[in-house]
Amino acid sequence: MANQILDENEEAELWHEYKKSKSVAIRDRLIRQYMPLVKWVAGRVSTGMPDSVEFDDLVGFGQFGLLDAINKFDIDKGVKFKTYATTRIRGAIFDELRELDWVPRSVRQKSREIEDTIVELESKLGRTASDAEIAKAMNMTEAEYQSAVMKVSGTSVLSLNDVWYSGDESEHVSIGDSIEAPNSLNPDVIVEREEIRRVIIQAINELPKNEKMVIVLYYHEDLSFKEIGQVLNVSESRISQLHSKANLRLRAKLTSVRKGIF
Repeated sequence: MANQILDENEEAELWHEYKKSKSVAIRDRLIRQYMPLVKWVAGRVSTGMPDSVEFDDLVGFGQFGLLDAINKFDIDKGVKFKTYATTRIRGAIFDELRELDWVPRSVRQKSREIEDTIVELESKLGRTASDAEIAKAMNMTEAEYQSAVMKVSGTSVLSLNDVWYSGDESEHVSIGDSIEAPNSLNPDVIVEREEIRRVIIQAINELPKNEKMVIVLYYHEDLSFKEIGQVLNVSESRISQLHSKANLRLRAKLTSVRKGIF
């Protein structure tokens, strides 16, 4: 990945050596090897972010996650480092973004208002609520609801990576993890975390068809909004809107499960 790309066997040897020696030189070599991964994750996260969020800042945040991943990775667990590190890098970026609190309070409040409406409505209906039903419950026209969804779209990537902790703050399951890397969880994962993942996957499967397609293509197939738009033959802004609506539904569903509504 860096100056000299290691093959699989060379990389495995390097990890075993690092596990034994904790050599700074080996650690630095691993950092150089995986810096392109940090930039790739930062590029993905930057999609939909406001202009005030600089790409170079995201890369800097991601470097903390890479270092954390290198220090905690155990090659004997049978999990690929790239899979493990991607989650850590993304998590570090979002941790820093939360600290910056760049989302305007009014936008955050509107996002919460939509989520709360979906929770209440779907608990009454016992099924997924339509856009028209959500808009009516919020005393909006459907066009006004669609506009509101677009306004909160900047928060969607951040909130879709929110986590549901199982008790150990060093181990968590995020919505993104469940979509993109179902086999990347630690082999000795506890039953509770498996149940959390099951709930998340069920929530994804209950999304309207187009919203589910966007989530799967974005997180599992690694397509950009533009590429997904080409697949579905709609505009990039429409994909952003579908992504935001899916996120709001997922968060509402998880909130309902947490509170024991469903």
